[in-house]
Amino acid sequence: MIELSGRKVLVTGGSRGIGFSIARKFVESAADVVVTGTRVDGKGPLGAEYRMFNFSDYDSLNACAEFVADWSPDILINNAGINKISPFEKIAVQEFEIIQQVNLEAPFRLSQAAVNGMKTRGWGRIVNVSSIWGKISREFRASYSASKFALDGMSAALAAEVTRYGVLVNCVAPGFIDTELTRRVLGDDGVVKQTEAIPARRLGTPDEVATFVVWLAGPDNTYISGQNIAIDGGFTSAG
Repeated sequence: MIELSGRKVLVTGGSRGIGFSIARKFVESAADVVVTGTRVDGKGPLGAEYRMFNFSDYDSLNACAEFVADWSPDILINNAGINKISPFEKIAVQEFEIIQQVNLEAPFRLSQAAVNGMKTRGWGRIVNVSSIWGKISREFRASYSASKFALDGMSAALAAEVTRYGVLVNCVAPGFIDTELTRRVLGDDGVVKQTEAIPARRLGTPDEVATFVVWLAGPDNTYISGQNIAIDGGFTSAG
């Protein structure tokens, strides 16, 4: 069990799916955990504090950045994200901008708010939850892939600046993970078809992603920084 007592952790998008599992693992590690979500009636895992922020709204994003600067977490997990599948020529400008705001600008703003405190303390971890669609892409994913490829680039650049201060910055790129959202989007037939394309021959689990994220953000990781690590059962390597 990774021990993180005394460490403050912020997990955005931590009220469901992968984010919920990540937050729960941090709670189990005895960290002081705050999760964010967009719903008034949302909640995180037992033992975590829930705060409502909606990163598609600038006022709410500004408020979250102010909270991060004041609270000064030791570990920041930028997990919140949105996606919309659209043919390229039908992507509305506002749709494109909102996806960049939530998936890219929010991690930028929150990392900027957190990193000074981490540098001052000489220890910090930032993990940006990207996607396999930030490593490869497919049709109708221009907005989403743009945000995730850019997130990887931003993370690498930040790591080059702050790793010398004991602040490690990485991305993880989950593949097809067995969440309610994945099953709703793919449908039963889609799950079967997609599973056949994954070398592991199954969907990943939120706990598998969470276990790795907590390790990457914990004290046992002392040298990995600036990386984008796929958690995808071999999907991206198989082409």
